Amino acid sequence: MTKANKIKPHFTRRNAIKTLGAGTVAASGLLPGMSGFAQAQSSEPIKIGFQVHRTGIGAAYGRWYDRTTTAAVKRINDMGGINGRPVEIIAEDDGTDPKRGAEVVEKFATQHNCDIAFGTLFSHVVFGSSPRAGELKIPYFVVSEGHHVASGKLNRYTLQPGITDVKSQVQAMAPYVGSNLGKKVTMIYPDFAFGHDHRDFFSEAIEREGGEVVAKIAIPPTETSFTRYFPNIPRDTEVIYHVMVGPAVLTFVKEMGEFFGDNSPEIFGFIDSLEAVDIASPGLEFLEGTYFWEGFPRHAQADQSEFDKTYRAAVGVDDMGASTSDPADVSTYSHMFGCWETLNIIKRGMEAADYQGPDNRAALIEAVEAMSDMEHSEDHPQGAKRFNGKTHQTFGHQYITKVTGGKLELVHTTSIEDTLYEDEVDYTTQAF
Repeated sequence: MTKANKIKPHFTRRNAIKTLGAGTVAASGLLPGMSGFAQAQSSEPIKIGFQVHRTGIGAAYGRWYDRTTTAAVKRINDMGGINGRPVEIIAEDDGTDPKRGAEVVEKFATQHNCDIAFGTLFSHVVFGSSPRAGELKIPYFVVSEGHHVASGKLNRYTLQPGITDVKSQVQAMAPYVGSNLGKKVTMIYPDFAFGHDHRDFFSEAIEREGGEVVAKIAIPPTETSFTRYFPNIPRDTEVIYHVMVGPAVLTFVKEMGEFFGDNSPEIFGFIDSLEAVDIASPGLEFLEGTYFWEGFPRHAQADQSEFDKTYRAAVGVDDMGASTSDPADVSTYSHMFGCWETLNIIKRGMEAADYQGPDNRAALIEAVEAMSDMEHSEDHPQGAKRFNGKTHQTFGHQYITKVTGGKLELVHTTSIEDTLYEDEVDYTTQAF
C-alpha cells in the first residue's frame, strides 16, 4: 500500500510563543517554545484529507491545488494552527476518477482518521464522492465550480464555501457578452456535468439578454483533436463561447485559431481553456483581442491589491501567473485560490465551533452555515464573498479580461449581486 503524502506542520518558536500567557510554561511543564498548545484540549494535529487530482485529466489543476494548499497550511500553522493545534494535510490521489474519489474519501474517514475531507475540483468526482462522505458523516469541503452543491443534489456534509459556481458565473457574464460581443452564440464545452452546467445556465442567461445559443457542441473530455468539430459552427454565429479542460486544452485553442485564421467571430472563453497554458505560446497569436472569464486575473493588474501581492508571494507565482522558480510552469490561477480561501474558512469554522474532534463535525458544519459576508483580505485575496448557509454555496466577484498586447487586461468586474440566484435547497433542514 502506498503511503499517503503528508504536509508536516510548520511551526517556529517565535510563532508558538506569541500565543502564551505569562505563566503558561511553568504551569504546563511543556518545553519552552511549545506551550502555545497548552490551551488546547489536544495537541494532536487536525488532519485534513486532501483529495487531489495528481493524475488523470485534472493533473495540472491538482499540481497547483497542492502548492496552494501547502502554502495556506504553512500560513495557518505559522499563526498558531487551529484551536492551538497544528494542521496536517494527508493527500491521496483520486486519479480525477469518481470511483477512486469515493474510495479516497473512505480512506480519509476509516484509515487516516481525518477530521474532514477537502479539495476536490472536477464535478464528476464530486458527484461520485459526496454520497460516501454523507454516509461516513465526514465534512467534505469541495473546491469545484459545478452547480452540484447549490442544486440540492448532494447532502449536508458537502460544502463549497471558497469558490463560486458556474450558474453564478455565467449569469454575471451573459449581459456583457450580449451587449458587447453578439447575440448569436455557439457553445463548445466538455461533455460532463461541468460542461452541462455551462450549456444549460448560459443558454438561459443569454436568452434573458435577447440572445440565443445557435449551436451546442459537446466534446468528450478525453478528446485530443478538435478540428473535426469546428465545421459544425453555424455561419451566423456572432460569438464562440468556449470552455475546455484537461491536458489537450492547448491543442484545442491552437486548432481553433488554425481553423478560423483572421475571420473568426468574436471569441469569449472561460480561462479553463487556457489554465496552465502560457498565452504567449506559439500558435495562440489569434487570441489577441479575444475575451476571457477569469475567477482571479492571472496577470497582475494595474490596481493590484496588497492581498493579491501577498498571496502570489506565498504560493510562488509571479506577476504573469507563472511559477517564480520556472516561468514555463503556468498556474491555474483562476481556480487554485479556492483552496487557500476554503482552508481559511475551515479554520474560522473550527474556531467558532471550538472543534476538538470528530464528535464536533456537526457543530463545524453549523458554524460554517452561519457565515455570510467575507471581506476582501489576506484570507480572501480573490475578493469579497457572500456565503449562503442554506445552499452551502459562496458568491463573489467575476472578472472579464481582454487579451491586449499579449496580456490579460481587466475590462469588467461584476458585483456580487450580479451573481445571486434563488435558493434551490435548504441543507440546514436536513438531519445530520
